[in-house]
Parts: sequence; structure tokens; C-alpha cells
Amino acid sequence: MATETTEQTMEQALAVPGRIVAAWRENDGEAFADVFAEDATLVLPGTFLAGRRAIRSFMTEAFAGPFKGTRVTGDPVDVRALGADVAVLTTRGGVIPPGATGLPAENAIHATWVLVRSAGDWLIAAYQNTPAVTARS
Repeated sequence: MATETTEQTMEQALAVPGRIVAAWRENDGEAFADVFAEDATLVLPGTFLAGRRAIRSFMTEAFAGPFKGTRVTGDPVDVRALGADVAVLTTRGGVIPPGATGLPAENAIHATWVLVRSAGDWLIAAYQNTPAVTARS
């Protein structure tokens, strides 16, 4: 039986943001939440969610309201394996408003993703983002 290489592990971990982008494109709160572990946490500015059920509810409401018609992007900045089944990924991206052709600088974020492999599937155990651009007076 072949052993998976660290490179293969990293490729699989790097595919997780694409699953989030696809769920967002479909405005699918269920598919979005399914990328998270059952006991995952999601931290956004002003928001803390614990558990897949809370994430599903929040995103379903957001896709029907403030996130309706938006797109999301995220490009890897760094990825590190912490073991065979755990990785930390950092991305830069953000929410693209309806009608915009690109990501406005004020919407740019850096995000940290703690990823775990469970039953062969990579899931988000913890996610947090913060603005990439700070306001200047």
C-alpha cells in the first residue's frame, strides 16, 4: 500500500477553500456548513459561531440577506502540515460585492484555517478572518 506524501496531503488541504467558494457561488448554506467539522468554530469580525448547525443557520440567513449576489475569493498565502491529518492554511481574499469585477481593497481579509482530516475528508475545524487593510486617519 502506497503512503501518501506530504505534498499530496497539502494538495488535499488546499482544495478546501475551493469547496467554500463553490458553496458560496451557489448561495448554499448547507454545502457551506458541510465543509466544517461538526464541532468547528467560525470567527468573523463581530461574530463567533460554534458548531456546524450554527454555521449552517448563519450562512443560510446571510445568503438570503447581506451576502445575496456576492462572491468570495481566497488565495493561499501559506500552508503547513502539523501532522498527517492536521494542517494550517492562511489565505488572502474576501467578499466581492454584486456587480464588482474584483475584490475591493476594503473587503480584503487574511484568514486562518485549521484543517483536519476525518474519515478521509478534509474539514475545517476552526476558521478566523481579519481585515487585511487597516483604516488610516
